[in-house]
Amino acid sequence: MMSPLERMIKRLRDDLNGRLLSFGELVKVSEEENAPFGEAVVAEAIVREKKSEEEILNLALATFQHNFEALEVGLTSGRSFLLGTVGTDLANKERALIDDELINNAVTYTLATEVGNHEIGLQPCAGTGDSCPYTGLLHAFRQAGVPEKKLAHAAAIMLKLGSFFRVGKKTTGCNMEGFGAGAAATAAALTDMRGGTARQVARAVVLALSPTIAVPCTPRVMVHGLCAAHIGGAILIGNLASNLVLETSLPVDVDIDVMLAMAARIHMEAAPIITSINLEYLEPYFAKKPQIEPYVDGEIRAREKESAETIQVRAREEVRNMLKEARPLTGVLGDVVVGGSSMAVGSPANMARICHAMTAGTISSIEIDLTADLFSRRAINVPAILMAAIYGTPTGDADMYKRVLDLPELKHIQIKINKIEEPQVQRIRIEASEKSAMIDARNRGGGRVAIVQAEPSLQEALNAAKRLGIEVAQ
Repeated sequence: MMSPLERMIKRLRDDLNGRLLSFGELVKVSEEENAPFGEAVVAEAIVREKKSEEEILNLALATFQHNFEALEVGLTSGRSFLLGTVGTDLANKERALIDDELINNAVTYTLATEVGNHEIGLQPCAGTGDSCPYTGLLHAFRQAGVPEKKLAHAAAIMLKLGSFFRVGKKTTGCNMEGFGAGAAATAAALTDMRGGTARQVARAVVLALSPTIAVPCTPRVMVHGLCAAHIGGAILIGNLASNLVLETSLPVDVDIDVMLAMAARIHMEAAPIITSINLEYLEPYFAKKPQIEPYVDGEIRAREKESAETIQVRAREEVRNMLKEARPLTGVLGDVVVGGSSMAVGSPANMARICHAMTAGTISSIEIDLTADLFSRRAINVPAILMAAIYGTPTGDADMYKRVLDLPELKHIQIKINKIEEPQVQRIRIEASEKSAMIDARNRGGGRVAIVQAEPSLQEALNAAKRLGIEVAQ
């Protein structure tokens, strides 16, 4: 008799046939096979990546290795320019912040990971923000004695959710990163670890996402302390959502794909229309009073009924479309990014690396154009841009990042930084004695780059990105 994992592998091989499953559809497979959701995630990865169960489990944990190292730095010696020594403060504190050892440790390790991020960088998912709760919770599980196989299942669940957020994050916003993605992944991993069903995992994710929708990160990314409430809050909200689903009869009937699709879309829209989008996706789930409905025009009620019948189908398609750009499970995390943000630092720095690869000879000038959001964070992204433009240095070189502004070579290069009002723009021109180059790009999360135009040619830029292993986004 086949095990649940074997049955799911066979079913996915027979049914998948190149088709992408939405999160909700994978939940349904797990439910129908009466298997833990973590096993369904692993089964899908086995089929899609053509690897063995052992390989998937080992790689799911191994992908966090650098982030565990950053966590250790944050716990022992790290000092963040935004969070100070909060990691060591909490590690040395005799009295817990939270009367739940697992959750208290997860919050401590999450904040320590962010401190370590500002020292040696992190491998980002949607960004570096959501990698903090992922890493913190995994380390808390390990310290609690969770077996390695169950630990790997938890890692796989968080990476699976992270893959959606990595694609969905196209502008600044903690709702699709440290707060939103972190809370959703925490809720999913905790619910599965506590013996919840796949349906309970989905409901916990919906609950955890709800308070994070449309939460921005721009006001807090360069302000002391505030990020701690975002990423620490992700653990707390994820834990709350998990316990509400597992321990109460709280009704949660919003479909998970509707919630994921809505979160991704609201992330990109301006505040004035957030309410209209919310209604578009969730009005079918609003409670109605039978006594009031007769007073509403019949055509309006008919349209609402039609919307209720079609929204799930549409939402599933939107979620599947996100997967078309997603990396495979064990390749979700990008290269290490030093400086505190894979979007504000990693993306413009990788743009500069591509431009450097197209130049030849002695560099005489560098001109950098940054959209207002990136320009305001020039203290953290310009060092990475310059080390990439002048030396082609990767985004994870912490030593070069710390000393590049003091190197004598800079005295012989004319450098200019411009503020651009157009959203998402990041542009660089490098003048050199033998061959100059230019890239006009758009900012993307996870260290990705969307290249719009390049000189000598767009194709040469794309070829350079491929050689360097830099992900080019839409």
